[in-house]
Amino acid sequence: MLLAGCATRPAAPVSVKLLAINDFHGNLLPPAGGIRIQDPADRSRTVSVPAGGAEHLATAVQQLKAKNPHHVFVAAGDLIGATPLLSALFRDEPTIESLSLMGLEASAVGNHEFDKGAAELLRLQRGGCAADGCQGPQPFAGARFQYLAASTVDAKTGQTLLPAYHVKRFQGIPVAFIGLTLKDTPTIVVPSGVEGLVFRDEAETVNELVPQLRRQGIEAIVLLIHEGGVPSGDYNECPGISGPIVDIVGKLDRAVDVVISGHTHRAYNCRIDGRLVTSGDRYGTVVTEIDLVLDPGTGDVISARADNQIVRTASFAKDPRQTALIDAYERLARPLAQRVVGRLGGALPRETNAAGESALGQVIADAQLAATRDAGAQLALMNPGGIRAPLAMPTDGLLRYESLFSVQPFYNNLVTMTLTGAQLLQLLEQQWLNQPTLAGRVMQVSRGFGYTWDASRPPGQRVLPGSMKLDGQAITPETRVRVTVNSFMASGGDNFTVLRQGTDRRTGAMDIDAFEAYVKGNPGLAPGSLDRIARLN
Repeated sequence: MLLAGCATRPAAPVSVKLLAINDFHGNLLPPAGGIRIQDPADRSRTVSVPAGGAEHLATAVQQLKAKNPHHVFVAAGDLIGATPLLSALFRDEPTIESLSLMGLEASAVGNHEFDKGAAELLRLQRGGCAADGCQGPQPFAGARFQYLAASTVDAKTGQTLLPAYHVKRFQGIPVAFIGLTLKDTPTIVVPSGVEGLVFRDEAETVNELVPQLRRQGIEAIVLLIHEGGVPSGDYNECPGISGPIVDIVGKLDRAVDVVISGHTHRAYNCRIDGRLVTSGDRYGTVVTEIDLVLDPGTGDVISARADNQIVRTASFAKDPRQTALIDAYERLARPLAQRVVGRLGGALPRETNAAGESALGQVIADAQLAATRDAGAQLALMNPGGIRAPLAMPTDGLLRYESLFSVQPFYNNLVTMTLTGAQLLQLLEQQWLNQPTLAGRVMQVSRGFGYTWDASRPPGQRVLPGSMKLDGQAITPETRVRVTVNSFMASGGDNFTVLRQGTDRRTGAMDIDAFEAYVKGNPGLAPGSLDRIARLN
């Protein structure tokens, strides 16, 4: 096989075009706000550029493919999960069909691919109806691209859940695409969905695969990884970058030539440890165009350069096949999506103040408390990562279901449990322990509960002693409190592991249903005072 491959290789270097996306999250329609970039006229400011959506992305991909007959379209995970209603209503089958139609060839598995569990991910790969039947306009055939999961191993069999890599040949020269997700996936998805799976270290996994690939005569290696970094520059540059991807790249075998990353929802075009490292924002607003040059003799990469192309809705026409696909699903979704659920009195932003509170987060926490009073709930806590979009003020003031769903697309049960005051304090401290950023994950809290934290104190000691109060009464270490959270948090998600210790658990309504009931029962909802959490320093 190897000799045959060598015999067909050309004499001159081979140019290959890689096209990459990440964190599409089922945004079949252009996302509100597009992408924010530095204002070309004043780099101290940022501007929003309308971008993204499957129709425009498909056209951009086709136009970029046309530049070079040797091309491949790949992704770095989170193509599905936390999706808008149009995709979520149909178990993300529309997104899988859309990307298949675009010619996507391979993708890393992201953490959100596990939102509905490993079995559902395998169904989306292989096809077939869900347990409650087929909901779409045609039978679901499964993905025509290959999901890759090099670091996700079945604990019983020792085998990867999905293939570790995909190989494509360009004029006889093989290029391997290794795909994997972040090792911390079990801490940010519902644990039951990944039960029995082991998520191995990213760099160790890749480095163990390199000798295997080289034994097959493969020298050109591209990593598709659902982990990333936070840059300090604009969408197509990298004056500085921090985050997990920097450490991972530094540990990779030198045989890895290019790293296509994701997860952080940022766009960057970097050189880290001498290697090209890219990311393409989120929601299909950017497609990364990478040009490789392959040595026909060694089969290795001679050079690699990238250009992050904004998928401007004004520049790329709508692809008619994508339009037809979207129209078919919109006809089925419209009655539910457009259903009026209440009246809004003002926009509810999800941006937080210095203490970590947001107007929208307060409303969600209040809604979850109201929905679980019959389970004895005294306070509710909401993880900020579960709030996926702001609630804009509709022009007619009427709030529709699709807008609510865009805020809370995970469809989690609410779980009410008993914690002691000591456990509640420990839980609050976990907002800054083992979290991905120094800012931590400050939970949104319901009306009647409050506390003070000091940013100058070390993590683990930030909540001021005696500051936790419920309805004006101090919470002592011995106080027993009934606390409501979503099922993701209840199982220890986002590293809020104290919640696993909660007792007398009662499972209640779905989070989106609680939100809808609260909106209906409180017409004219508007932002309140952000005064439940106080911050010092």
